[in-house]
Amino acid sequence: MIIWRLAVAVLFSIISSYAFSITDQPCTRPASGSIVEEPATLRSRNGVLEAELTYRNQKIASDEEQYCYQSQSGDQSPTLRVKPGDLLILHLRNRLSPEQKQANRSMPKMTISSPCADASMTALSTNLHFHGMTVTPECHKDDVLHTFVQPIDKPYEYRFRVPSDESAGLYWYHPHVHGFTNRQVLGGASGALIVEGIERANKQLAGLPERTLVIRDQELLNPDATAASAAFAPPVLRDSEGDVLNTGTGGGKPAKDLSINFVPVPYPDYTPAKIQVRPSERALWRVLNASAITYIDIQILVDNQPLPLGVVSLDSSPINENGLTPNRVLWVNHVFLPPSSRVEFIFKGVSENTNARLITRSVDTGPAGENDPARPLAAIVPAAGAPVTASHLVKSPEPLPPSREVWLGNIQPSKTRKLYFSEKLESPSRADSPTIFMITVDGQTPAPFDPHETSPSITARQGDVEDWVIENRSREMHAFHIHQIRFMLTQWNGAPVDEPFLRDTINVPYWDGKSPNYPSVTIRLDFRNPNAVGTFVYHCHLLEHEDGGMMGTIQVLPQSSNATK
Repeated sequence: MIIWRLAVAVLFSIISSYAFSITDQPCTRPASGSIVEEPATLRSRNGVLEAELTYRNQKIASDEEQYCYQSQSGDQSPTLRVKPGDLLILHLRNRLSPEQKQANRSMPKMTISSPCADASMTALSTNLHFHGMTVTPECHKDDVLHTFVQPIDKPYEYRFRVPSDESAGLYWYHPHVHGFTNRQVLGGASGALIVEGIERANKQLAGLPERTLVIRDQELLNPDATAASAAFAPPVLRDSEGDVLNTGTGGGKPAKDLSINFVPVPYPDYTPAKIQVRPSERALWRVLNASAITYIDIQILVDNQPLPLGVVSLDSSPINENGLTPNRVLWVNHVFLPPSSRVEFIFKGVSENTNARLITRSVDTGPAGENDPARPLAAIVPAAGAPVTASHLVKSPEPLPPSREVWLGNIQPSKTRKLYFSEKLESPSRADSPTIFMITVDGQTPAPFDPHETSPSITARQGDVEDWVIENRSREMHAFHIHQIRFMLTQWNGAPVDEPFLRDTINVPYWDGKSPNYPSVTIRLDFRNPNAVGTFVYHCHLLEHEDGGMMGTIQVLPQSSNATK
């Protein structure tokens, strides 16, 4: 008996030591210059995707943390792949801790709680937002206003059926805890979600191999470094939140570093990641800008000449006017992506012995905005021995049936509203004072978002279509995003626009500080989907701004109700 107990004790010690070792550094990242690996994939089987994600963190600096979602096999931020109509069941286990090593040695006890009614929004709280999906804003589905999972909670179950008419394409998941979203997403808390079947909307994609690239930003690894070229000398000015101010020159020190599938491309040398491809192989590239605050403008250069990109979808929306113009491909030289936006395009392929690079062009975000200079992201390396892509689109897809819905651009709106972005210093007499960020419905008093406010900023009705004019009254760009629904851009600074696709995020240009008219976009919002019923949020998707108060709520009432404001 003594020997048996001793053996059990030794075995328990070994298991405990092993468990500690594999979680001591739960969010390990590749080194700069590494090969870009495809994220691990969790696929639905027989109409169901059920998985467990453990949310972890680790300290990397005195005030910085890395965050990650781990699958049961230990893979970070797996790509979730589902089909329209599938049942998605995710068990989210919160293992955040202020002291990672202590948390690994002594796991918190499980207690009964009610995350759906939890008012605790702390640095250790979490939830999941399924960005871009038309899933109802309810408990266990896509609610971010009341659902907060704590480390003491048992695994929280997300369970919903992907709408049967959900657009095939690239979506993503990330935490959405007001006040703490920026820090967590900046630390890497994000993953791709793919609704399969995009080849059914465009037969030119049939059989193509797929590649998923998630671009994230992070704090500068070398904040005190100086750029090698004098032409790219770092600016010295910083805003009140500590980010490098935009120079408008296309160069200088960026506000944040970028990574591609977690491979960092740090300032000042920008050692590029490596994307291995087979020579001249066409493929569908899916690119997600999962940055917390950084705009990107992606471009592929081959021997310093732009390679045309065959765009087939933006923000998970095929560019075909809801099927009215099938198999459409828009060939462009670059694609501008605000934070949270996605693009899917045909990569034409490159031959051997060519110098091919994936870069981001510079983005002038305004004199008060973050500095986003031109910089490389990855070297595209064609080689006959490159690994075969793991995922391929269906070779002989069944075409999508004609849509029964009237194209949004052919519907007259029932109401027009005006909203505007604005900023102010908390203490106007102090230039280093924190900035208060606001998005205001015209006619209401500007104020930052109050999570304890019970009345929605806007009330609408399911079945309606509305136009919103969104102005920017600040000196930096903002990215408007709304949950649960999609919209169509109809005007840019008052000039008509005819886009053959929908969006869930749109950039709003910055104000120059002197023009009598503020920059604006006009968007047509689609509340026809019954899944839009409920209360959800709209906000700037520069998450530093959202956390700082640039968010509002909208309540969509059932179609039978007439009470709107």
